[in-house]
Amino acid sequence: MTLLALGINHNTAPLSIREKLSFSEDMLRPALHELRNLSEVREAAILSTCNRTELYCGIHSQEINGIVDWIAQSRNLSLEEFKPYLYTHLESRFIRHIFRVACGLDSLILGEPQILGQMKSAYQAAVDAGTLGKQLGQLFRSSFSTAKKVRTDTAIGSSPVSVAFAAVRLAQQIFDKLSEQTALLVGAGETIELTARHLHQQSIGRLIIANRTLNKAHELAGRFNGFAIVLSDIPEHLAEADIVVSSTASPLPILGKGRVESAIKQRKHKPMLMIDLAVPRDIEPEVEQLRDVYLYTVDDLKNTIEENIKSRLEAAEKAEEIIDRQVEQFLAWLRGEDAVTTIQTLRAQAEMTRDETLNMALAALRSGKNPEQVMNTLARRLTNKLMHDPTTQLRQAGRDERRDILDAARELFNLKSNDNK
Repeated sequence: MTLLALGINHNTAPLSIREKLSFSEDMLRPALHELRNLSEVREAAILSTCNRTELYCGIHSQEINGIVDWIAQSRNLSLEEFKPYLYTHLESRFIRHIFRVACGLDSLILGEPQILGQMKSAYQAAVDAGTLGKQLGQLFRSSFSTAKKVRTDTAIGSSPVSVAFAAVRLAQQIFDKLSEQTALLVGAGETIELTARHLHQQSIGRLIIANRTLNKAHELAGRFNGFAIVLSDIPEHLAEADIVVSSTASPLPILGKGRVESAIKQRKHKPMLMIDLAVPRDIEPEVEQLRDVYLYTVDDLKNTIEENIKSRLEAAEKAEEIIDRQVEQFLAWLRGEDAVTTIQTLRAQAEMTRDETLNMALAALRSGKNPEQVMNTLARRLTNKLMHDPTTQLRQAGRDERRDILDAARELFNLKSNDNK
């Protein structure tokens, strides 16, 4: 069996193509069954995120046209629409690839941890669908242990490298328990969405999403168990917020000093963290003058992020060394599996020969033949049958001057040399 990864990601395909090739959670189970039922596929899993769609397969040969055709059919696309963006990885390249994906080394944000959870979900989906076999299953589990080792032995994920992640990490440093805090997020773009996701993952106590358009606020709030309001409602809810993160395209500030000062008084001077990720600013700079308000701008976070990116790049080099070792270990396991299969086939063939010969001997005994003669015949017949194929092949190897086969036979059967005669 050949291990194959076939897919697209943020490096090879634009968002418009990635959207067309994505698989929702509801689509995953039937898609896995369809993929597994292809004649060339023995094992199958699908990893589908906003940044990548990858099919992981164990196939009979290295022919992938049938799988590519299935993608076109299942996603109702022509080959010309997506095939130029596809990449394939076979065997050791696939093993290295899936390890790098699990460790966040192939992610849009280097070292991001979310991909590992997404891979575990893909693994479980394939297990539940019954499309995961021994080799792919072990490969997934090895990728998880590799990612854990990289996280433990390097600093690949210890430093935030997006402003959203940095904002949440800052909030964690200021507040002991985010589960007891309320966050107000102003805007509904990509940065606010990412901030909402990070806060949700950190079990934020309460989440309020404020946006110019209520429908967009509702859509985002619904995904993270939040509460949606329009921008004009902010004064009514500002005092509830322990954390405020704002990122809109407004040309003028949304939150002024007076409004924030009023909210602080309502809070009885309970501290408030305000993070302005907008350019131009959403929060008036004068807000920084207020007591009990901690105001940070995008520039404050970017300086930290640049240092953190450098730190992650250094950690990534160490991670690649760990992956090199883990790839070799998995390849060794695969080679061992090949030996197991050969041993199982050899043993099954020997047991079949044994049963046939034994049945003949038992029949002879039942017919009244001499037991000693029957046993001698059994031993001779069994020896001849077991030795027939190896002897034939060794004679042919001698005729073909295949010294390598003869030497292998001596090593395999632990034969002593007769060259000293």
